[in-house]
Amino acid sequence: MADIKQLFDLSGKVALVTGGSRGLGQEMAEGLGEAGASLMLVARREQWLTPTVEEFKARGIPCASVLCDVANPDHVQNAVNQTLDAFGKVDILVNNAGVAWGEAAENLALEKWKMVLDIDLTGAFLFSQAAGREMIKQQYGRIINVASIAGLIAAMPDIQQTSAYNAAKGGLLSLTRALAAEWAHHNIRVNAICPGFFSSRMADKIIEGAGASIRSSSPMGRIGNPGELKGVAVFLAADASNYITGQAIVVDGGTTIV
Repeated sequence: MADIKQLFDLSGKVALVTGGSRGLGQEMAEGLGEAGASLMLVARREQWLTPTVEEFKARGIPCASVLCDVANPDHVQNAVNQTLDAFGKVDILVNNAGVAWGEAAENLALEKWKMVLDIDLTGAFLFSQAAGREMIKQQYGRIINVASIAGLIAAMPDIQQTSAYNAAKGGLLSLTRALAAEWAHHNIRVNAICPGFFSSRMADKIIEGAGASIRSSSPMGRIGNPGELKGVAVFLAADASNYITGQAIVVDGGTTIV
């Protein structure tokens, strides 16, 4: 039986993290790198991507990067190919890239609906498919889909409605279960993380406008702190969770239990 350090050790593993240049994606990538994994960071904008890669390298974490629109199949395949060229394999995929569009459903433009679904759901499928082919070849893989409590519950009344985002994240949870069942016999585990409210570029405006309601809705009375997703990502990527697949771990201070 492996000891606890071995169960959380990712030495020799290669992790591809979408939306890994900042915010929650950067935090989860950092955790995987600290646990020993080599990193391929994927993002749309070089202005945040390059500094993050340089920071990780300065800390001794093997790290490369590629610019990518996750909704573009050619970009996605190129990102996987670049990972194989740089590190020889892909063991861990974190589907973190996402956007939101807050607008009442009756006024939501179709192109905005499609944009959110294309990035948050189709993008995760495309990366899972492209990386999954490589994982099937090596008979090993760990896929972590970053969903949201928005995939479990509707928005609070004083938060601008995000029907497209809720639909995408709910779909991502269903995709997680479907892929987990389909690929389990290839030794590929697929799980999801459902964060509640954490400070990020996407969430800060909501927190600023509805922070009191958000905090009062949580039994812990606060939003998530920096570093509180790291451990969950490492757990789901490591051998410590080897008998867990198709599940969603909710990290929300208890918001969804009341």
